[in-house]
Amino acid sequence: MKKLVIFDLDGTLLNSIADLAQSTNNALKQLGFPTHEIDAYQLMVGNGVRKLIERALPESERTTEKIERTYALFVPHYDQHNADKSTPYNGIPELLEKLQTAGIELAVASNKYQAATEKLVAHYFPHIHFIAVLGQREGVPVKPDPTIVHDILHLTDYLKEEILYVGDSGVDMQTAINAGIEACGVTWGFRSKTELEAYQPAHLVDTPDQIRLLIEG
Repeated sequence: MKKLVIFDLDGTLLNSIADLAQSTNNALKQLGFPTHEIDAYQLMVGNGVRKLIERALPESERTTEKIERTYALFVPHYDQHNADKSTPYNGIPELLEKLQTAGIELAVASNKYQAATEKLVAHYFPHIHFIAVLGQREGVPVKPDPTIVHDILHLTDYLKEEILYVGDSGVDMQTAINAGIEACGVTWGFRSKTELEAYQPAHLVDTPDQIRLLIEG
């Protein structure tokens, strides 16, 4: 039985794509660049905000200077509007409650910057105790680098076999591989089942309750 479950945030616990799209489009518009439909952002997210912005910019404009200018406009807008349209996926609050009641420890490992990660987790899951809520931090490489997972593991004395990593993208599956822990891909997020299958995760689930069953069962 698993004793710790580490969750990705965007596309796994929260459907946050509309707010990410809104803040990116706002920044692009201010700088005179074309904007994108919400659905297009599902293939841009997953590697942190700077990579999101790089992908959203026109190919000819993807310079470090323009990425940083766009990022500087994105952050204050997103800080104000990151909970406008985001919502937990159906069954996620119940899953977290059930795991917590069963004595399973929980953590979040996100490529979203730290302040927004903390804010959203506290806002949407106020009754859940997470042993760690980690986002992208200056000087720490983003996923699929396993540092964020190692930072969580340093807070526990669990064996790697007692830990499950849950995410919706190839980035998440590769993170679990790099950290040497078991992966569970979820099919309700931003990326395709085919992308997840390419990494051969131990588990692929279509509903949150399937996570509970594989952990407790």
